[in-house]
Amino acid sequence: MAEVHITMACQEYDRTFPLISGEIQPEGIDLNFIKMGPEEIFWRMLQDEEFDACEFSQASYFILRGRGDDRFISIPAFVSRTFRHGQFWINKNSGIKSPEDLKGKPVGIPDYTMTATVYQRGMLQHEYGIKPTDIHWYYGGIDTPGREQRVATPTLPKALELERVPDKTLSDMLESGEIVALLGARAPKCFREGSPNVGLLFPNYVEMEQEYFKKTGIYPIMHTVVIRKTILDRYPWVAQSLFKAFCEAKNTCLKSIPNTTAPQYLLPWLISSYEEAVRVLGKDYWPYGVEPNRKTLEAFAQFCYEQGLSETLVDIDKVYAPSTLHPYTI
Repeated sequence: MAEVHITMACQEYDRTFPLISGEIQPEGIDLNFIKMGPEEIFWRMLQDEEFDACEFSQASYFILRGRGDDRFISIPAFVSRTFRHGQFWINKNSGIKSPEDLKGKPVGIPDYTMTATVYQRGMLQHEYGIKPTDIHWYYGGIDTPGREQRVATPTLPKALELERVPDKTLSDMLESGEIVALLGARAPKCFREGSPNVGLLFPNYVEMEQEYFKKTGIYPIMHTVVIRKTILDRYPWVAQSLFKAFCEAKNTCLKSIPNTTAPQYLLPWLISSYEEAVRVLGKDYWPYGVEPNRKTLEAFAQFCYEQGLSETLVDIDKVYAPSTLHPYTI
């Protein structure tokens, strides 16, 4: 029987490299792995469904499923995840000293539907009592003007103040003080270039992120992996085959870190960072699968619903390929 040809678009990560190199091959699949940046992948998949499977925005997926759109089915291989306390940039001359100071102020975001900003707004609401409707939001390009939102948002609260910036950059607006803060995933040019006007709201963000995890159990998931439903309708076993391969690739990467005296990565304190991650997050500190990530997934579903991004509260047990929910044991 011939293998099923699957074109997969995904960024190159240490946890996906064994799939790229061919060291790990999904059972029954001839995998055509296209290395590409996430933003381009998300846009092309949402607009034209160009790939059989791909890395995909967790927020975009929940937004689609929350409105009954099931063109894509996710497998719980969470290839990108990161805490976001370190991505609150502020204008240091604006008087912003604490999260509470953002209330009633103009704040920039690249995209209201962006996963990182969903988590950041959720944190502001649940940890500091600041609802999305308490802030005047401006969205647009961070370093290049004209950015559009990826997903339509017809269910946003009427009281929400959300304004597009078509002809300026959020970086320039932050540096000049036109906005007092910027939330997102990528540092703005003004911060990267060392502007004296721009700094971090949470300078001790690593410590705060560790405390946040201890308190909430949330380790933010940014990107999942989706497969076109038309593929799974014809080959339902592809979901489990790809999921197993992603798990094996991740575990291969994870096992390689503590077992080397000559680190493979350009990080001088790699081993100590690994040991700290294990201490705070657990031995498998980057788990795949629904059950080990239930707290994070259910919190994120709640954030999406509260913020008006999903029409219904996403049921975590109904939006991942069924075969990946109950792994077999021997």
